[in-house]
Amino acid sequence: MTEVNSPPRVGGWTRFVTARPRLSLLAALVLTVLAVLAGSGVADRLGSGGWEDPGAESTYATRALEREFPDSQPNFLLLVDAGRASVDDPAVVAEAERLTERLAREKGVEGVGSYWQAERSAAPALRAKDGHEALIAARITGDEKTMGETLDRVAPSFRGTHGPVEVKVGGIVAVRHEMQTIIQEDLTRAEVIALPVTLVLLVMVFGSAVAALLPLGIGIVAILGTNAVLRGLTEFTDVSIFAMNLTTALGLGLAIDYALFIVRRFREELSGGAEPLTAVGTTLRTAGRTVLFSALTVAVSLAAMLLFPQYFLRSFAYAGIAVVLLAAAAALILLPAALLLLGHRVNALDLRKLFRRGGSSKASGVPDPSGASGASGAKSTAWGRMATLVMRRAPFFALGTTAVLVLLGLPFLGVKFGTADDRQLPSGAESHVVQQHIREGFPGSPGGGLEVLAEGRATEAQYSTYKERIAGLPDVLRVEGPLVQGESAYFTVLPEGEAVDDPAQRLVGELRATDAPFDTKVTGTAAVLVDSKDAIAEQLPWAAAFIAIVTLLLVFLLTGSVLIPIQAVVLNALSLTAMFGAVVWVFQDGHLSGLLGFTSPGSIETTLPVLMFCVAFGLSMDYGVFLLSRIKEEYDHGGDHEQAVRHGLERTGGLITAAAVILAVVMVAIGTSRVTNTKMLGLGIALAVLMDAMIIRSLLVPAVMRLTGRATWWAPGPLRRLHQRFGLSEGDGGGPAPTEAEERDKAMTPG
Repeated sequence: MTEVNSPPRVGGWTRFVTARPRLSLLAALVLTVLAVLAGSGVADRLGSGGWEDPGAESTYATRALEREFPDSQPNFLLLVDAGRASVDDPAVVAEAERLTERLAREKGVEGVGSYWQAERSAAPALRAKDGHEALIAARITGDEKTMGETLDRVAPSFRGTHGPVEVKVGGIVAVRHEMQTIIQEDLTRAEVIALPVTLVLLVMVFGSAVAALLPLGIGIVAILGTNAVLRGLTEFTDVSIFAMNLTTALGLGLAIDYALFIVRRFREELSGGAEPLTAVGTTLRTAGRTVLFSALTVAVSLAAMLLFPQYFLRSFAYAGIAVVLLAAAAALILLPAALLLLGHRVNALDLRKLFRRGGSSKASGVPDPSGASGASGAKSTAWGRMATLVMRRAPFFALGTTAVLVLLGLPFLGVKFGTADDRQLPSGAESHVVQQHIREGFPGSPGGGLEVLAEGRATEAQYSTYKERIAGLPDVLRVEGPLVQGESAYFTVLPEGEAVDDPAQRLVGELRATDAPFDTKVTGTAAVLVDSKDAIAEQLPWAAAFIAIVTLLLVFLLTGSVLIPIQAVVLNALSLTAMFGAVVWVFQDGHLSGLLGFTSPGSIETTLPVLMFCVAFGLSMDYGVFLLSRIKEEYDHGGDHEQAVRHGLERTGGLITAAAVILAVVMVAIGTSRVTNTKMLGLGIALAVLMDAMIIRSLLVPAVMRLTGRATWWAPGPLRRLHQRFGLSEGDGGGPAPTEAEERDKAMTPG
């Protein structure tokens, strides 16, 4: 701790961020206002798709069919309900034909067809099995924004009662548009819930209203800045609407984490007698460096999603990297300027005074929730006592917690991957109701068929022979076509059962393996799923290796140890088992679906586990860096391994737990969404964050570090010298010279 009368130690970065603090804050205010203007309307430019691989066979076939045969890819449906009458009743037929003709005249709508216009024998999939409902199918053209505008213009005039029939609007365009609208509404509600609750929790953590407002301000700056970045990216690439949820969650969560860590260290320095400028300098050399490392580790985990071709995943990388870097920049530039201006007033409106009987918190026995009381040798706290207990029974805690985490993750062994469809929406959403009627009441899974695109000149006999081969495949219910145009044609293959179940996915492979005298490409819901799974499986090892290697390198640079980086990667991965097990048990198997208010599709969308792993692993590393950096600092100062672990947990345990609880609150607010994928993301990440803070950091890390002992800090000579030159620690010195502990470890190294 800095002595009261010691001269200020002000490094280059401290001079930069504190030279003109008022000007810095004013510039930040101006930039924030510009970000609000630049990011306005960003949600309207974001897409609601992005799950498919743009380079896959199914994507090529889909685009070719859209171009050559627009009526083969209907994305807009009108469900015509005749009530108790039959869809073949003359009055119903007349009204349905009128609606079909009206729809065909709408601008931006192509390929209109219906049960009533087609030959009855050729359109059995367009008529419900009970004979009371039938479909009008069409294709809305254009990009996602144009399709949404067309839908908003067309749907109101068709929805509702028309003479003897009732009409509901559905199709993939309606599903995605309704999903986009609901996500925007839910995100606004989540922010309304999260912001006041977060402020209350921050006041409880700091005991000071002024200190509590600082992390919230940093989070708002990061969110608004990221929205502006996303708005700019939409000019060059597709960005998913789901990315806005991550922007809010990480913007608040990480900004609060970083600000908590910096403000806590600043208050700790002030309580030790340092002047504000000196306290800022020490804070930046210590907590500031840890924040920088933490931001890099989180950004690395999120950057791994750039390796995947689906723009759904890439969008989360764009949003995540931007919000992490902006949160870190605000915490390392704006926050020190604000702290310098506030000085001792950072403790203004100290609510702990309400509980004090004497003049000081020590006299009243009220602890400082920020952890700003005392140095490492201070009186032991509950966290210190728990660390002592865990290390005393290290084998029990290490094996016990590992067994529990593995057990919680077992349901993930039964995971089934699927696609995001209408069941993501609330049960009462109109497009969901339409698709559910089709799923349950129409034959052959309409809309779930497979299309086979045939390219190249062929005779009628060759088409007929190929059709017979397809019809002879297992799991084929019916084959329709071909519809020929020039040198292209397509067949529609209706599988038995659900559109994306295992037989349908097997059928994709069988169709692609069937001999044909022309080039064939297979698309359809099941084909898109198969290609998406293949794309993820191909890139997943590279993404995992990227995260692991860069994380190992960063943690080594932080600690100088060979073993700690390996422990960090393994324990972080272990912390995610409960999240993945819960995702399958709850969202795939449908447990708690009534309580949480969602419809289980019986599968998990293929990209979700990748997204959740990258986000949760990054956040785990965030907390891991906070703990390890403080343990490293204590070890460098004292050289006693067990004392360093105990003091490190004692100094950061409450802080990490508080940060995890606040982030979990934000994620739970996101998890109140009515869209199942967003609910799964929010609640799953909240569970992972809490498990990491309360189980991994509190129990497993101290137990494992006790078992590895002094070997925890060992590194071979070349690596030790590399760390001495390029490493980064939270010690006050922060220079390349070896610490006393490193000299002792060197002396113990054989040879």
